[in-house]
Formats: sequence, structure tokens, C-alpha cells
Amino acid sequence: MKQESQERFVDAWGAMGALWGINRSVARVHALLMGSEAPISLDEIAERLSISKGNASMSLRELRGWGVIRPVQVPGDRRDFYVTEPDVWIMFFRILQERKRREFDPALRAVQGLLEEPGASGEVRARLEQMTDLLNTLEGLGGRFLKDPATSRTALTLVSKLTVPSKGRKKKP
Repeated sequence: MKQESQERFVDAWGAMGALWGINRSVARVHALLMGSEAPISLDEIAERLSISKGNASMSLRELRGWGVIRPVQVPGDRRDFYVTEPDVWIMFFRILQERKRREFDPALRAVQGLLEEPGASGEVRARLEQMTDLLNTLEGLGGRFLKDPATSRTALTLVSKLTVPSKGRKKKP
């Protein structure tokens, strides 16, 4: 991959990650690893992204925690090098599982906790009960989706191929 193309990818992935609530440096490090053929060292990551080694190290730690990168050894070199998970579908499901654990689960527990507390009544209570019902429905759907990534991948592929006729468009005979 040309360096210019890789830089555009790194910047675009970093911007998208920031929009999704992921630290921009973390997303950029991930993109650099995804677009690299060979393992990359901490020093090289910091240099190529023009970030400090500390920032690069924290980003690598975060990505390891998500399970989307791993350290590898390069023969003849004592430093750690890093590579990304080669299967993007596995990476996708690991990210979903981690986001669910970090973001969705605490939100569900917080709403349920509000319902257990005295004081919520009337419209507020009804809204919280609806929110709990919605989040529990999403929890069930998410649990099934994340339980079997291979089946979920097949289902996503199938759903993506379905076409929905838009309003005003005539069906072909």
C-alpha cells in the first residue's frame, strides 16, 4: 500500500473512531496496524503517527484490551512488535462485545436501578419502564447476536442483500 493512501486511511479511521467515541490516537494506531503488511514496533508507531511513545503505548494497551491487536516477536529483535487481528469479522464482534460491556450494560443497570428506587412515578416511571423494556429487548437481541458470530455474520450478509422497494417506485412485472 502506498504511504499516501495509508496516511489517508489512518486519518479517516481516526476521524471515524472519534465520532464513535473512541480516542482518535487509538483509532489511528489501529488503522496503521490494519494497513501494514509487517509487524510494527512501538517506536515506529509513534514516529509514523507523530505521537509520543507514551500515547502510542496507551493506545496499544487499549487495543490489546479490546482483543483486536496482539504483540509478536521479530527474530533478532528484543522489542515487542504489534499486528492486528487478521479477520475483520472477528475484530468487529470483539469490538461490539467490548462496547456492550463498557457502555450498554452500565446504562441498562442504571435505568433498572432508577426503577428500584422510590420516587419515580407517573409519566417518568412509565418512560423508565419503556426504556427498560427497550433496553432488555436490545440486550436479548445483542446477546443472541454476539453468542454466535458465524451465524450472525451469515444473517447480516443475508439481510444486506434484501432490497426494500422505496415509496413511489413501481414494481417490475
